[in-house]
Order: sequence, then C-alpha cells, then structure tokens
Amino acid sequence: MENSKDPLHGKRLDAILEELLEYFGSFDELGEQIKIKCFTDNPSINSSLKFLRKTPWARAKVESLYLYMLRQKKKSGL
Repeated sequence: MENSKDPLHGKRLDAILEELLEYFGSFDELGEQIKIKCFTDNPSINSSLKFLRKTPWARAKVESLYLYMLRQKKKSGL
C-alpha cells in the first residue's frame, strides 16, 4: 500500500476540529481565525460538524487552517 503525503488523508473532520480547538484554545479564538457562525454563535462540536459537513466552502477553510496549524507546529517543534 502506498502512503499518502497529504496530511488530510484519512483524517476525520471531528479529529481536525478537536485539534484546532486544542491549538487555539476555544471556539472564540477559532471564530477569530475563521469568521463563520458555527464558531461564533452558540458553538459546539456537534453543531459545527453538522454545518461543516453540509457546507463545502466552510470545510475548505477549516482544512486550510488545519494545514496552517500543522506548519506552525512543525516550525516551532511541537
């Protein structure tokens, strides 16, 4: 089997969201990074996942932020 070099390969959306929340500390901070209502107006993991699964442009923004977070972690040696 060939290993994928794509860091999103095999990564579940819930795991991505949880890692972003851990990195940024809260939905408030995540909402500052990506201005979407599911992060700023009464946020929860479940409601955010429901929205992101139905909204491709929002999911793309979350995946892009996740890739940015991975680069930042690599730079700082985390």
